[in-house]
Amino acid sequence: MTTMLKQTFLELTGKYTSNHQLQEDFWKEIETNYSEEGRYYHNLHHLEYLLIKLTAIKEQVNDWDTLLFSLYYHDIIYNATSGDNEEKSAECAAKTLQLLGLETDKCVAQILATKGHTVSPDNDTNLFTDADLSILGESWELYQEYFQKIRKEYAIYPDTVYNPGRTKVLQHFLNMERLFKTTAFFDKFESNAKDNLSRELKTLG
Repeated sequence: MTTMLKQTFLELTGKYTSNHQLQEDFWKEIETNYSEEGRYYHNLHHLEYLLIKLTAIKEQVNDWDTLLFSLYYHDIIYNATSGDNEEKSAECAAKTLQLLGLETDKCVAQILATKGHTVSPDNDTNLFTDADLSILGESWELYQEYFQKIRKEYAIYPDTVYNPGRTKVLQHFLNMERLFKTTAFFDKFESNAKDNLSRELKTLG
């Protein structure tokens, strides 16, 4: 897994720098952060999942390089008790892009979009946030693994605190007219996602 993720990242950054040590330093930061203790879901497996999902619809993406940078950095800062993970992750991405001499606005916007998953005027951003949510529409077995890992990430909270918060999140998604903004993801995941969310909601009592 790490081999594919690292190779893709080195190929990406290699377009913009010949400094191999800098590339290795960037990768080490990603690998270290996503391997932090307590990351049961928001880890390297999540990045690999996203890479597979987005590669499958690559021909629909306008700016593939920016999307890849967003993928690698969107959860680089993750603390279950913090409310500004996306902002801090976007800042981290911006620093890397600046060092590579690239503009930062599109990548920052894509990372910040994962906070609310609302419709964007930019199709690449919609594809990215849809991919980030696509786990919701997988088989019940995979979805169950997902929400159990999320629960572990929030282990600091007892059920009396976690369950109402999780209920609010699930209800938010269920109240959305549609979870997936793009046809590619809507057709494949929407119906199953709504079923999974409703099913999990019932387990929270």
